[in-house]
Amino acid sequence: MRTTDFDFYLPDELIAQFPAKNRSASRLLRLNGTTGALQDTHFAQLCDFIEAGDLLIFNNTQVIKARLAGQKSTGGVIEALVERIIDERHVLAHIRSSKSPKPGTRLTFANAFEAEVESRQDDLFLLKIDSDRPILDLLNTYGALPLPPYITHAADETDDERYQTVYAKIPGAVAAPTAGLHFDEAMLTRLQDKGVRIAYVTLHVGAGTFQPVRVDSIHEHKMHSELYSVPQETVDLIQATKAAGKKVTAVGTTALRALESASQSGEIKAGNGDTDIFITPGYQFKVVERLLTNFHLPKSTLLMLVSAFAGTDNIKRAYQHAIDEKYRFFSYGDAMLIERAN
Repeated sequence: MRTTDFDFYLPDELIAQFPAKNRSASRLLRLNGTTGALQDTHFAQLCDFIEAGDLLIFNNTQVIKARLAGQKSTGGVIEALVERIIDERHVLAHIRSSKSPKPGTRLTFANAFEAEVESRQDDLFLLKIDSDRPILDLLNTYGALPLPPYITHAADETDDERYQTVYAKIPGAVAAPTAGLHFDEAMLTRLQDKGVRIAYVTLHVGAGTFQPVRVDSIHEHKMHSELYSVPQETVDLIQATKAAGKKVTAVGTTALRALESASQSGEIKAGNGDTDIFITPGYQFKVVERLLTNFHLPKSTLLMLVSAFAGTDNIKRAYQHAIDEKYRFFSYGDAMLIERAN
């Protein structure tokens, strides 16, 4: 398949720049991947579509304040985006500067601490942080929330709260698992009171999630790697749900990628590691019957994933419907609830 098969025109005014006033106030577009049927509804009605005994699986990663302003020892201005904390003293980071820093270059961040460029790994730089303080502590003190590139305002206190799920627990992501942003505590309570089961996985979303596919053939694309973990408790709940004839719903493409990464042997197994799984049309899903997700960027790997889940023609039609009906797109936008194509 060609990358152009996953392109579409989106008016700029449909890119949500700010979250809805209340987390669960977004619209919800339902798509049946088997019949292609569409239904316009609201996220607050989600409980009507999830049955008692069904299982919702959330990604409990927490977005870190990964964006740092700094300068080289020569005085040149730089911006770093920490992609991954490697250990107590090392991070992998994207660096934006007029010239790429070479190994041995000294960097100063926020006029507060220094780092040295040790090596380059593809488009990332391995930095050694010179500080006795924990790296997360440094980021929380001097860093900024890394809002997506299509959101044009600088992160403020509202973003610090709303670009984070209410169940975020394990720090490590540089982008939010955005389908989860719609849930508030009241919605979670309503689901549980109905008898819906809840479980968690972790996938630390990387900056590569925003990168469009730039090769003509999608199968030539090199997928970015992300850390994931699937606990045994979640595996047990999945197996019990399926044994009872109920449905498993992944809340977000990141939760879905974690589950599929843990299922490459043919059955889901608890574990953790790196994943660069690239899900495209023709992929056979092993775990999930239903996907809750936001609307994704043109030519993105996530648009290819939902096309694999629901059918490419169904997604094209659903996205055009969403554009015509002026749904809000991307991280702070509205949501879709997709029944998997048979």
